This record gives sequence, structure tokens and C-alpha cells, in this order.
Amino acid sequence: MRSVKNHLSLIIALFTIVFTMQVYIVVDRTVVAYENDLNENYSIVVVTEKKVSTDSLVAMSPKIKSAGEVSTKKVIDRLQSQMKQRHIDLLKLSLPHFYSLHLNHYPAPSEIQELRKKLKKNSNITRIEDFAQSHDTLYKLLLLFKSVVIIFAIAIFAVTSLLVIKEMRIWQFQHNERMSIMAMFGAPVWMRSAILFRLSIVDAVIASVLAIATFLYADYLKVGSEQLQAIGIDILLFNVVNDSLMIIGVALSLSIVLATLIVIGHKEEV
Repeated sequence: MRSVKNHLSLIIALFTIVFTMQVYIVVDRTVVAYENDLNENYSIVVVTEKKVSTDSLVAMSPKIKSAGEVSTKKVIDRLQSQMKQRHIDLLKLSLPHFYSLHLNHYPAPSEIQELRKKLKKNSNITRIEDFAQSHDTLYKLLLLFKSVVIIFAIAIFAVTSLLVIKEMRIWQFQHNERMSIMAMFGAPVWMRSAILFRLSIVDAVIASVLAIATFLYADYLKVGSEQLQAIGIDILLFNVVNDSLMIIGVALSLSIVLATLIVIGHKEEV
């Protein structure tokens, strides 16, 4: 009964680690998708006195992905019924030119400031609108969210790793007599500790299967998918092949590494 309890403790600990890791990956995918969505909708608007080439604007910084002129036709058409034609013609001549600049990635506030300085060097540009206040708020919220998730994942990993080590030490003490007898007959360390590695690998596989089954079931129920789609984010929450292989790889690697540390520590004590 105690052996089953020890196995269950290790399985739960490994399950918690790989589950937390996968949740972090899902959150990271969501944040990246949200950043891409923000970048597609975010642009810097510049105003020029004279018509300039969009290529010249793109050439001003490697951060600028594309540039396009913003048409003022809709504004003029709206005023068409309220003003005489000669006034409309004068308005067309006096109106400045507006250009929308799209960037390669969602920029940090420091990158926007650097870009503003480069754009100001163009004498034709009279005004730059980068929507700094709303941009800074969104960017800081993204950074805060990322930091909280990372801290949470590290804390879970540290605590559960200590629990795994504790359970493996218990196994070692349970099989200590057997290992000592094998040592007396000259058995190498890897052979004496084979039972420890075998048990840790089996539990790692069980924990991986449980984690994969949990995420497959959550994906089947579309947990989180509808909520993300409601805000315009469409991502693959669980990649059956890649994520499953990663979960199994992490669980096996972690259990083997921790078992190796236990074996090395035991050898040094002897």
C-alpha cells in the first residue's frame, strides 16, 4: 500500500510539472498570437506637406514593414454636399498627405521613440501619431502577464522537483538492503540502481499519458477555444504530435536526471 502511495505521489508530481509546462506553452502561444494581431492592427501615422514615396518611408528604418498612403477621399466626399466645388478644390490642394506605417513586430516603447527620432529627420514630415499612451498600456500588460506566468511556472517546477527527489529517496531507502547486497558482489552502480531508474521511467510514462489525455479531452471539449476566438485569436491549443512528444520527453528526461542525481549522491555517501 505504501509502495502504491509513493508511486502515486511521484506520478502526481511529474503530472503537475508537465501539465504546468504545457499550460505555459499554451499561454505563450496565446500571447504571441495576440501580439501578432496587435501588430497587424497597429500602425504609425505620419503627416507630410508634400507627397513622398512610400519606399522612401520604408527605407528610413528596418523596423518598418510597409507604408501606404491614407486616402482623404472619404472626408472630401462627405463635405461635397456642404461646400462649393471651388472650395473643395482648394481643400484638396491644402490638405496634407497621410501615410500609415506598419512594423515588422509589435514594438517596445523604446523602439517607438527611436523610430520617431528617425522619422523626424525627414523635413517633409510635419506630424507623427504613434498612439503612445494606449500602446504603452497594452505593452506593459503583456509584459506583466508573461512575467506572472513565468514566475508561476518556475515556482511549480521547483516545488514539484523537490517532491520527486523526496519520493525517489524513499524508493532508494526501501531498496537499500538489496542494493548493498549487490554492491558486496561487485555489481556496478548502474545495475544496483536499475530498479530506481525503471520505476521512475514507468511513472514518467504514466504521468505523460495522463497529461496528454487531459489536454486531448480539454481540446475535445474546446476548453478556452471559444473564448479566444471571441477576441479574435485562433490558435492550436494542443498539437497532438509535437506537444505529446515534448511532454513525454520532458517527463522522462526529468525523472532520469533526478534519479541519476540520487544515485550519485548515494554513491558519495558510501
